[in-house]
Amino acid sequence: MKKIGSLLLVAVFAGAITLGAYKFFFEKPNFAIISQDNGSRVLTTSSYTPTSARGAGINEVDFTSAAESTVNAVVHVKNVTLNKTPSNIIEYFYGSGSTPRPQVGTGSGVVISSDGYIVTNNHVIDKADHLQVTLNNNKTYDAELIGTDPNTDIALLKINADRQLPYLAFGDSDNTKVGEWVLAVGNPFNLTSTVTAGIVSAKARALGRIDQSFIQTDAAVNPGNSGGALVNTNGDLIGINTAITSQTGSYVGYSFAVPSNIAKKIVEDIMEYGNVQKGILGITPPRLSSEYAIKNGLHNIDGVYVESIEEDSGAYDAEMQTGDIIKKVDEINIHTSSDLTGYIATKRPGDQVKVTVLRDGESLEFDVTLKERQTIVIPVIGFEVKNLTEKDKKTFRTKKGVKIIGVPETFRAYDLEGKVLLSFGDQEINNIKEAKTLFGRISRYGRASITMLTEKGEKERLIIQ
Repeated sequence: MKKIGSLLLVAVFAGAITLGAYKFFFEKPNFAIISQDNGSRVLTTSSYTPTSARGAGINEVDFTSAAESTVNAVVHVKNVTLNKTPSNIIEYFYGSGSTPRPQVGTGSGVVISSDGYIVTNNHVIDKADHLQVTLNNNKTYDAELIGTDPNTDIALLKINADRQLPYLAFGDSDNTKVGEWVLAVGNPFNLTSTVTAGIVSAKARALGRIDQSFIQTDAAVNPGNSGGALVNTNGDLIGINTAITSQTGSYVGYSFAVPSNIAKKIVEDIMEYGNVQKGILGITPPRLSSEYAIKNGLHNIDGVYVESIEEDSGAYDAEMQTGDIIKKVDEINIHTSSDLTGYIATKRPGDQVKVTVLRDGESLEFDVTLKERQTIVIPVIGFEVKNLTEKDKKTFRTKKGVKIIGVPETFRAYDLEGKVLLSFGDQEINNIKEAKTLFGRISRYGRASITMLTEKGEKERLIIQ
């Protein structure tokens, strides 16, 4: 019996050794890797070919959950403007009997709070006499305009609904990557909420202005989509659809959205301060298409070349210099002016940023505190003016007024540059904001008197008409 047991034990060991040898020498290995991605467990076979965490292609991406969470938070915005233009020659000459005719414009909006705040484009609601919002369930409400920022083309509306509304929270557009799948949701051609898909084609795009910074996508956007949502596959609001470039006015391949970080900051400023708080770095880049920029190779620089620095600005106080090349702000790499503009647009006066520059081949860092803009071009007459510095106040012996630092060719002969603008008519001017407001009242065919102060303490008056 003992002999049988010994033979059985030997047989078991021999079989185990044989099986192990086969597995080791002849059978091809097959490994599985378990990885963690956004809280979900993903099983993938090993490969030396890089693959996207979100899937290799469109067939692996599921848009349904993002679409379901978005469509009910996107609304239809109707802009009604009363057109008082005469309809016939009699009304044109006599002006009697004419009845204002309503003109209707439409667009989209995104509900951003359960109590009815809605973000849209400024051009969707511009010059409206009456605003209406229709939800995805076809209920219509009158809307109140809370505030606008024409520069970024963002406007904030408010409706008083009879229930809590589905809404979208702002995502972080800085984390958006080129090539990432996105959905555009809006109301093109007066249809109810419509979803189109595409990818992020580029970031920090400018459409002819250096102070713009758009997300570019190839998701189809058409008339009526303006003010709608751009979301990623998680359903995060990463942009407000704003513009297309097209010779026909309809979609031809690319569309543009205001990044959510900029839109969020604009909305928060309007709600908290009643206006937009703009912090500036205080540097001016060159026009890259200019002969000077091309001749000196500035149009080929990777970064933002500092052509000039505004006096009494954050960059001035931090001792940045003309000729510095801005390469990074905080953790954002800067390649173009739009990169810089887009990030600074999310900041307010008083915020501090770390600016990394290249100076004579050496990398330097500066802690810069952003300030309010100290210069402005006042409307109608086109003077460039700036707030008085402490040095200016001592030089001109005044605490009021704004300094004229630039004039258009029309006024060159009057020797106005360098003088302090004290008043508009009988109203004193204390800062550039007041100057902008007062000069905005000049009618096209009206006239106004302005009072100026020279360094010698002499007052001069000029009649503008």
